[in-house]
Amino acid sequence: MLRDVDWKQVVFVAAGVPALVLFSMGGISATVGAPAWLVWTISVLLGFAQAFTYAEIAGLHPSKTGGTAVHGATAWIRYSQILAPLSLWSNWLAWTPVLAIGSGLGAGYLLSIFYAPEASIMTWQVTLVDLGFISDGLSLRFNATFLLGAAIMLVVFAIQHRGILRTAQIQTLLTIASLLPLFIVCIIPLLAGNVHSANFVPFTPLATDANGSVIAGVWDREGLKFFMGGLFIAAWSAYAFETSVCYMSEFKNPGRDMPRAIIVSGLICIVAYVLVPVVFQGFFGTQKMLDPGIYSGAGMGLALAEMVQAGPFITKVLVILLFFTLMLAIMTAMAGSSRTLNQGGHDGWFPKYLAYVNSHGAPTRAMWTDLCFNLILLLMSDYIFVLAVSNCNYLIFNFLNLNAGWIHRIDNPDVRRPWRCPTWLLGLGTIFGYVNAFLLGAGANVWGAGTLLSGFISAALVVPFFLYRHYVTDKGKFPEHMYSDLLLAGQTQLGPKKAGMLPYLALLGGAASCALGYFIFW
Repeated sequence: MLRDVDWKQVVFVAAGVPALVLFSMGGISATVGAPAWLVWTISVLLGFAQAFTYAEIAGLHPSKTGGTAVHGATAWIRYSQILAPLSLWSNWLAWTPVLAIGSGLGAGYLLSIFYAPEASIMTWQVTLVDLGFISDGLSLRFNATFLLGAAIMLVVFAIQHRGILRTAQIQTLLTIASLLPLFIVCIIPLLAGNVHSANFVPFTPLATDANGSVIAGVWDREGLKFFMGGLFIAAWSAYAFETSVCYMSEFKNPGRDMPRAIIVSGLICIVAYVLVPVVFQGFFGTQKMLDPGIYSGAGMGLALAEMVQAGPFITKVLVILLFFTLMLAIMTAMAGSSRTLNQGGHDGWFPKYLAYVNSHGAPTRAMWTDLCFNLILLLMSDYIFVLAVSNCNYLIFNFLNLNAGWIHRIDNPDVRRPWRCPTWLLGLGTIFGYVNAFLLGAGANVWGAGTLLSGFISAALVVPFFLYRHYVTDKGKFPEHMYSDLLLAGQTQLGPKKAGMLPYLALLGGAASCALGYFIFW
């Protein structure tokens, strides 16, 4: 990798994260109702508190790219060879679907500009495989959205082929040209007095009556279950600015640039994830937020146009801006997830071919792997289900990495830390790891009966890949550079375990938290 960027450029690379609110805002509003804005506020504040732990452990690894999962894996390696690659794998499975979901929505936006909803190109599709045994209505299908979405992913690949500096430059242009205008559009109703307090009541979760109609619910066990489901799915978007530490080996000055990048990215996301849901709820109200177009994300352009009473031409402009905002998210995801695969290949967790980088420092083989995997996801008929399974993996990674903070403190106390997280924040982050494990058990199946099981199965798929790499390719030995950042002067091997049984007790506690959430609400 080439050290080409500073913290300001990486903030722009991570600028696609605020756009992720558009992916799941409708789904959360259609599930939770008026309290949806509170879900987003709680979630982004949890994510910001957790980011300080990520910042410290990232500083321990100035030579590694790939994000905080890479930095947490080296904490667990003394205690379990399987948990370390699980951290990377779960993080990758959490991030990579952004390519498919974003490309699918972007394709839908472009098609909606040129064709009416009833046009044949909008309605034709060929069902390839029925996946109803996994989730009701799920299938692999081939349609115009797939073809255009695949083209979008290839464009993103071509842009990133030139390395992180070119990516940062294009992300900067897209942020200024599309993301900022859209957020300005979002606050116009607030400035015009069109955000109405009546749209925030009744402040209760949604429920259904005997006829299946959506009505205001109550704060009972069922209502709390849907609120937990909202917090579960919001984490996928609201915690995601931790991607700004994916570029440790590409920062010009890692010790200075890394904490600034993640903290500034977090502050931007707090503004976006609080403001946008509040404005949407206050302007439209719960009934309008139940619209299928807002639920799927495909109708966000029309919703923005309604906010400013735009005519047909301005509506198309807003849809185009929204498309470029999704391009930001897609580029952010490919840049981060491909580097996770690349570092996994470099450090002995994943297949060795992923370690390759081209002359521009771009991990092209990892990028091709990302692209091919997402072509399969792009065929899926229900992006919300893909997102929910992806988030199961994200919360697995989240738990492992928040606990990696204190494990590194115990096992690697003398390794240089460019930035040290306040101990009380490190402890708070650990507590939030258990909160997230609880949300995993309580909220995953809100998004489909097979979601939690599908999440665990997809996480377990790392085992054969790791076993082949470690025992067949590497003959049971890790590359020496895997842990080189943690070696003190004169050391050639990692020091002994110092945390004793505590990491194993932490794992048991996480499993218990997840099980508790499941048994309380299911």
